[in-house]
Amino acid sequence: MFTGIIETTGVLSAITPIGGDVRLVIHAPNLDFSDVKLGDSIASNGICLTVVAVDGDSYAVDVSRETLSMTALNDWKVGDTVNLEKAMLPTTRFGGHIVAGHVDGVGKIAKIAKDARSIYIEVAIPAELMKYTADKGSITVDGISLTTNRIKPAENIVCLNIIPHTADMTNIARHWTVGRAVNIEVDLVVRYLERLIGIKSNTTQSNITEELLIKSGFFR
Repeated sequence: MFTGIIETTGVLSAITPIGGDVRLVIHAPNLDFSDVKLGDSIASNGICLTVVAVDGDSYAVDVSRETLSMTALNDWKVGDTVNLEKAMLPTTRFGGHIVAGHVDGVGKIAKIAKDARSIYIEVAIPAELMKYTADKGSITVDGISLTTNRIKPAENIVCLNIIPHTADMTNIARHWTVGRAVNIEVDLVVRYLERLIGIKSNTTQSNITEELLIKSGFFR
């Protein structure tokens, strides 16, 4: 699990097709590798990827065809800046929200404008993901935990304000331009609520009544 609070950025230094999928190498001189082991997870632009090799300040990950089909990774190029977050620890301060690193779809930057010291950004997301968004709700964009200022359901748009610190600590200031593809992960809690409500609505009516519970001694 992750929190969507980016630790640092890295640079994509190699993209190598292998047997139908892809191996990436990410150079991350500012990432603390002291506790990184083979098999650990690092969210790279919001994609939970497994470390398969570590070489100095760089690590390698394998990307499956499923991940390639569900994310903006096909648009990545050598030299791109990538947002990085190691998997959270039980002692980690929870500064963002619950992020699984499982991308739900690909959005596109629709608008960028100055808003005082912040950057105002509109992101167009897939229509089927709009039901998981809300004004002042949480959404993950390229691995960054962000709060939606408001939503525009008719246009499938989420509106965001990026403070200077977030822009500087991530790839936003360097790479986000109108038309850029970005990875979207919706709020995991909303996902599970939908599943729970769906199960309840599809369940046949129970034969357990208040009268039966009283007779059985559960209530007095």
